[in-house]
Amino acid sequence: MECTIRPARQDDAGDISAVILRALHETNARDYASEIIERVERSFSPDAVLQLIGKRTVFVAVIDGRVVGTASLDGNVVRTVFVSPDVQARGIGRLLMEAIERTARERNIPSLAVPSSISAETFYAQLGYRAVRDSYHGEERTIIMERSLQGGS
Repeated sequence: MECTIRPARQDDAGDISAVILRALHETNARDYASEIIERVERSFSPDAVLQLIGKRTVFVAVIDGRVVGTASLDGNVVRTVFVSPDVQARGIGRLLMEAIERTARERNIPSLAVPSSISAETFYAQLGYRAVRDSYHGEERTIIMERSLQGGS
């Protein structure tokens, strides 16, 4: 499995949307009520993703020409990290986070924050992020996690 990480292009918007929606329904649905999943998915239509590509630094993970993951950097905040359920737990999320962190270091960003889903908290903790507080949007709980990029870690 050869996985390539590259900047997202406008024509990736539909594929990115599909990865996010599939991950929401197959992975995040274990930790969140269907009403929350439905509300979140409205934020990730192909048109909404296209707008995000214009506002953030968005990366995609590609295997055999297929977009299988995405992550974005919005200032010092990591957002929209999703990997297609059929290829989760194979290091793709880690590769995406390495690209995000490399970009942040190039921009002299000293630390990163990520609003983690309950589903992804362990993943980010394994990458050195620590939970600093909970955040709620209605019933949706996210865990705000941070990691210093100083000292080469």
